[in-house]
Amino acid sequence: MADDEEKRRKQAEIERKRAEVRARMEEASKAKKAKKGFMTPERKKKLRLLLRKKAAEELKKEQERKAAERRRIIEERCGKPKLIDEANEEQVRNYCKLYHDRIAKLEDQKFDLEYLVKKKDMEIAELNSQVNDLRGKFVKPTLKKVSKYENKFAKLQKKAAEFNFRNQLKVVKKKEYTLEEEDKEPKKSEKAEWQTKK
Repeated sequence: MADDEEKRRKQAEIERKRAEVRARMEEASKAKKAKKGFMTPERKKKLRLLLRKKAAEELKKEQERKAAERRRIIEERCGKPKLIDEANEEQVRNYCKLYHDRIAKLEDQKFDLEYLVKKKDMEIAELNSQVNDLRGKFVKPTLKKVSKYENKFAKLQKKAAEFNFRNQLKVVKKKEYTLEEEDKEPKKSEKAEWQTKK
């Protein structure tokens, strides 16, 4: 019986040690999970998907809202389309006159706005230059890249040489094209044939 008791005691001790090890392992795994925090990779993935869906829905709603706003503004500015098919000639003239007046008014407003924009741009540029003057900073002009080896006047000299007609004429040697009889120069006392005939 002593052997049985000893075996039971050893068995109980082994089981107790195993339980302790299991408890330590569970605590370690809980500590690891606690270190990782609430967001596990799977939860992060799900959260990203949800955020993407929400962003897509918001973007779609924003686009629909902008489209509705655009349609409303177009209807407000242009008015509802007129039924020209059923209108008589006088009504069509009235519609044309109405649209012509509206176009003239809008062109006038457009011209005024463009003038204001140009004026404001000039004022902004002037104020920027004044600020730079006060700071002591000056805007450096952008410089062209120029080859330091290229002679700028070479092109001009070539063009000038092309326009010199004497350089373009061929030099003709008289002796190649003359006959032997004509080689002899006439004396001063002799006159040419064309001079003697009168």
